[in-house]
Amino acid sequence: MVLVTLARKTVVMAAVIVSTAVAAANAQSRTTGVLILAHGGSAVWNEHVQHVAARVAACAPAEVAFGMATRATLQAGADKLSAAGVNDIVAVPLFVSSHSSVIEATRFLLGARPDAPSQLALFAKMSHDHGQVHVAAAANGAEPVRARATIRMTPALDRHPVVAAILTSRAQEVSRDPQSEVAIVVAHGPEDDASNVKWLADMKAISDAIAARLPFARVEFQTVRDDADPAIREGAAKELRARVEQAVSEQRTALIVPLLLSFGGIEPGIRKRLDGLQYTMARGALLPDDRLAAWVLESAGLACRP
Repeated sequence: MVLVTLARKTVVMAAVIVSTAVAAANAQSRTTGVLILAHGGSAVWNEHVQHVAARVAACAPAEVAFGMATRATLQAGADKLSAAGVNDIVAVPLFVSSHSSVIEATRFLLGARPDAPSQLALFAKMSHDHGQVHVAAAANGAEPVRARATIRMTPALDRHPVVAAILTSRAQEVSRDPQSEVAIVVAHGPEDDASNVKWLADMKAISDAIAARLPFARVEFQTVRDDADPAIREGAAKELRARVEQAVSEQRTALIVPLLLSFGGIEPGIRKRLDGLQYTMARGALLPDDRLAAWVLESAGLACRP
């Protein structure tokens, strides 16, 4: 009886060892790759994004998909990662906000939502020319990406602490006396009002975090809504001018802190809106900054320091 019991225990232990070994082998065979999603812009703008990708690639396979819900670049990125042996793809939107039609359309194309948003058809017809990147819309641009690997998509930057940390650094570069300055965080913003409310909620959290780091007289925030109807866009321009004029009337310096992924986009438009007024603008946007590579890896769930 003792021998039988020992034999059974031996069999059970052997089964456990084999099961553990199989699980370990399966875990080792799962390779995670990162698909960085970015709008794209000038050659310099794109270079900043590619630098982030290069930093991420030191830890895991990484590709960039430029464009506004551009299926062709998404498919190409997924194909390259699959060809590199990746079977788990994490798509990380290197966008300021998750609250946009571009993000929702991308979520559909990557299988993160079952229904196609109304603006997907428009994005599918668009051609995107971002510096050195030119992609014509595919005939099947409204169909989800096909990939051998599993794909999941993370949120964009939104109110992540890294945003406030980088913007604080940008403000510090041009600040002379924070207590006599009014910092105004300015972002592009969405077209529709409902999404704008969500943008502003995230911007308030970011602004509060900046205020906790630097003793500004106050930290304000607003969107300029470049793509909205003319009346909304003009109203936002007047509001921005009014903020700067208020700071000047208080004998304070208005310090404009653009909440943009990279310069080379709307910052000239911000300057045009403020033509004739006295203010100081930060010299850079979120990129270039290696902290964003660390954020991408964190978003992808990868424990690695780039």
